Amino acid sequence: MIMAVNENVLRKMLAKGYKYRDLTVREINHVITQYKDLKPVMDSYVFNDGSSRELMSLAGTVPVSYRGNTYNIPICVWLLDTYPYNPPICFVRPTSTMMIKTGKHVDANGKVYLPYLHEWKHPQSDLFSLIQVLILVFGEEPPVFSRPTTQTPYQPFQTAGPTAAAYMPGPTASYGPPRSPNPSFQGYPYPAAGSYPPSPGPGHFTPTTPSATIGPARDATIGEDTIRASLVSAVSDKLRWRMKEEMDRAQAELDALKKTEEDLKRGHQRLEDMISRIGQEMTDVDRNIDLLKQKDDDMKAVLEKMDNQSERGDIDDVIVPTAPLYRQILNLYSEENAIEDTIFYLGEALRRGVIDLEVFLKHVRILSRKQFQLRALMQKARKTAGLSELY
Repeated sequence: MIMAVNENVLRKMLAKGYKYRDLTVREINHVITQYKDLKPVMDSYVFNDGSSRELMSLAGTVPVSYRGNTYNIPICVWLLDTYPYNPPICFVRPTSTMMIKTGKHVDANGKVYLPYLHEWKHPQSDLFSLIQVLILVFGEEPPVFSRPTTQTPYQPFQTAGPTAAAYMPGPTASYGPPRSPNPSFQGYPYPAAGSYPPSPGPGHFTPTTPSATIGPARDATIGEDTIRASLVSAVSDKLRWRMKEEMDRAQAELDALKKTEEDLKRGHQRLEDMISRIGQEMTDVDRNIDLLKQKDDDMKAVLEKMDNQSERGDIDDVIVPTAPLYRQILNLYSEENAIEDTIFYLGEALRRGVIDLEVFLKHVRILSRKQFQLRALMQKARKTAGLSELY
């Protein structure tokens, strides 16, 4: 629950101006969870050109192991509103009992220069790793030392610095503190170099007492092995997290490939079924074509035979019933239709006046009687042959 409240507070603090708020909140929360003495603060950062901007900073102390003792080194890390795509701006903030020890990584104003900052690139670089690098570098070369008791203390260092562009990586950026003597920040002129005592060697670096440190006291018995083990653990956690991300991404791609493979297999099976069906249909079509060709040849032979028969004899010889009963039915049907035609033409003759009514009635009566007898006999023959009734 406390973690959620801290995240909500950080989100409200970063609500104005920060482009990548979620990433920044996540990294700050990770750092302040591991280093309790670092506190997030929104404050005005003054650039060398006199402009100022409300920026998030992490101010407090970090534990640094040096020659078997642990010292609390006061630092301030400023996060630009374009973080994490631009590196933070780091300062050492000496207390009134400390003096800055200039060196390869720290200038007289307390600004920190590191290859890690110079080569900053998200997401390979992050805030937690920066703090660990600062601890290691300060363990090799402490950035502050105790002020001699005879030295009049001066006011604590007020953080200000050059424009943000000066700390952003680029092809023309140079690594290392500026070589010009006595650089000063806006709003706080640093004393001349002559006013500081010579920077003592490592042997003059004195550990801070619990009353002079910022934040909870650290156990002075923590050794380099403990710090190194902590760094190894942190790096291992980060590697495991990135490895898990890569494995999840690879697993997702593998699942997608497996699904695609299954779809391709199903499509391949459907194509094989279609090819097999088309092959079977082509075989059937070829067989039907051969059958039609055969039937066509048979029809041509029958037509040729019929043409030869019609040229040689009577048409009645062409039609040959398969049984005597069918021949009788055919003859009855032909004779009955002939009578029907005769009655029709007798009616035409009566209409035209060729014959009179008496002759018409006489012949129609005779033909009708014969037609009735033919129909009755034909019906009986069809019934015997198992054919349907005609009338």
